[in-house]
Amino acid sequence: MRASDAERERIAETLREAVAEGRLEMDEFEQRLDATFKARTHAELEPLVRDLPVPGAASRPVAGPVAGRNETSGGWPARIGGNATSSGAFAFWGGFSRKGRWTVGRSFTAFAMWGGGEIDLREARFAERDVVIRCFAVMGGMQVTVEPDLDVQVSGLGIMGGFGEHSKVEEEDPAPGSPRVRITGFALMGGVGVERKRSKAAKRRLQEQEQLRLSRPDAGETRKELG
Repeated sequence: MRASDAERERIAETLREAVAEGRLEMDEFEQRLDATFKARTHAELEPLVRDLPVPGAASRPVAGPVAGRNETSGGWPARIGGNATSSGAFAFWGGFSRKGRWTVGRSFTAFAMWGGGEIDLREARFAERDVVIRCFAVMGGMQVTVEPDLDVQVSGLGIMGGFGEHSKVEEEDPAPGSPRVRITGFALMGGVGVERKRSKAAKRRLQEQEQLRLSRPDAGETRKELG
């Protein structure tokens, strides 16, 4: 059964109550909340609140047999393992895109000539803990987007072009269990950019945290002190 927006919101409310009562740690709350808004079926939603008291019968969707926890609810370790769905990409007078839910191979090679490419790792799985991504751009460009807490090393070379890392958010220390991703290669009269940027789900988690913080009983006193 497909889950509705209203059902996802009811699950999110159950999680908010659980963290407010101390039943969930903040990191687990974030993981489950992220999984809630990504869930598409009842079977994906039900495990997220199965071990929590539910305020009302409508708060928990009726589901059939459950296959297991959603893979996104376990953090980085849950995103490591499995068969690669892509080990390379090629663009010539055109472009390529690898984004959303896909599995990066142990070695991923991308080439773009007179074209461009997009490699987005923010929702990707990783076949192994250590991954090498090789990017080669000739009179073209590539953009690699990663989450701020992913363990990333950039060591490419730019020849009459650029190969480097820039960010719209402050870099964070690698999260426990994060894959190690090494991005290398070269750009000839072109560019390869590596950007740290939060996904929509991560931004939504931050908004949820802020709303939760402001909803706490001591939030008013804190605001008075700051004022």
